[in-house]
Amino acid sequence: MAMQEVRSRYSGSVLGIVWSFFNPLLQLAVYTFVFGYIFQARWGVETGDGGFAAKLEFAVILFSGLILHSFFAECIGRAPILMQSNANLVKRVVFPLEVLPWVAIAAALFHLAIGFVVLAIGILIVFGSIPWTAIFVVLPVLSLMLIAVGATWFLASIGVFFRDIGQAIGPVIMILLFVSPILFPTDRLPETFRFILLLNPLTIPVEQVRAVLLWGVMPDWLLLAKHFAVGLVVAWIGYYWFARTHKAFADVI
Repeated sequence: MAMQEVRSRYSGSVLGIVWSFFNPLLQLAVYTFVFGYIFQARWGVETGDGGFAAKLEFAVILFSGLILHSFFAECIGRAPILMQSNANLVKRVVFPLEVLPWVAIAAALFHLAIGFVVLAIGILIVFGSIPWTAIFVVLPVLSLMLIAVGATWFLASIGVFFRDIGQAIGPVIMILLFVSPILFPTDRLPETFRFILLLNPLTIPVEQVRAVLLWGVMPDWLLLAKHFAVGLVVAWIGYYWFARTHKAFADVI
């Protein structure tokens, strides 16, 4: 079902699934041009001469955060209309509706995997090698996935009863991007306000992915454990709410 979901998104287009590669590259190009060339943003860890090499380095750092944001945005962005989009399945008495959010998550993971392939190529070009600590990259992704599936279960249910929730997701996705260490390092923010970043579910995964993939250091096990625990709680709450409300979906839809 997940691959069918992916193929359906690109059905009728000339390039088809190739757009899965082009979309993150286009996004990367736009953000790199705006922040790297127009605003002359720097991360503060450049190994190049401050020119084109520094901009490439900034682009890779930026992209490592953008792909996680895109993954989370895809999950919660589609969640409020997930049941309506699968109305034929919702009205089947025997179909396990709890599976549908997992299908959406799996499709988003497919795009995330493509993003990581592009990122790996970028790391090899800019830094010359991928550190061995990259084997731990699955851990922050897994903790973020738990929050994503919990949020998807919850929003998929809420979206059935309150259609306006879908209109509010766009601004939330934008806030998650700008109130996170995706576009800037955490130390650029005054220490008084850094706690705000920790309220963003993307902050810890983004920083830990960069730690293991770019900086070649071990993940912060305590931070990951806390984020994983939060993910389990969010997933449980989302599933509990979905399980309590899904029997009414067919009547409302």
